Amino acid sequence: MGIPSLAVRSRSAEKKGTHAGRAKTLSNIIKSVFGYAILFIFILVMLGAFDIDIMPLIAGAGVIGLAVAFGAQGLVSDIVTGFFLLLEKQIDVEDYVTIAGLDGIVEEVGLRTTRIRGFDGTLHFIPNRDIMSVSNHSRGNMEAFIDIGISFNDNINEAMAVLQTATKKLYEEDENIVEEPYVLGVTSFDEYDMKIRILTYTTNMNQWAVERKLRQVCKEALDEAGIHIPLPQQIYTDHKANG
Repeated sequence: MGIPSLAVRSRSAEKKGTHAGRAKTLSNIIKSVFGYAILFIFILVMLGAFDIDIMPLIAGAGVIGLAVAFGAQGLVSDIVTGFFLLLEKQIDVEDYVTIAGLDGIVEEVGLRTTRIRGFDGTLHFIPNRDIMSVSNHSRGNMEAFIDIGISFNDNINEAMAVLQTATKKLYEEDENIVEEPYVLGVTSFDEYDMKIRILTYTTNMNQWAVERKLRQVCKEALDEAGIHIPLPQQIYTDHKANG
């Protein structure tokens, strides 16, 4: 088995698609625009109800708008940036993204702000003008890898064979693993053990769950084969007793 190819990695990039998230994104935008429009019409109706002539207000809207524009450049920048975020489909609701140095799940893309829910539950409101770059982690398969330590006294080839068999079985049972795990080999030597790395690709947002399962099945397989993960050991000597 060779190292996973780019073609195989992306084979499920469009499998689930982003139609649901895209629909929620557009729905929120439509609601926002509709809400602003209703508010504007409501204000005009209320002014008319009090016999206030709205024509001079409309005629002066251009002058007022020009004055406001100088003091609301940030707002205009928010709207323009939000427009291009939507036009270019950079993010959708429920995407896992990194924006303005913050990681989380997109809850809403608005005309002025974008809401990101952090993994600790914090809700971040990010002005669209602060979004200088977007890292979208939800547009393809995700990488999952773990390092398993074995003793220097154990046989490397035997350990790799045991791990390959165990991870292949997990691949056949777990539909979130889109590519059979590959045991790369020894990647480092530590003070107490040598690390064997295992690499695979998973459906989006399931990489952490798959990594936990990989650690479990690998530990169980190594224990069954009599290959133990070494632990740091300390020996204490009582000098008084020896004296």
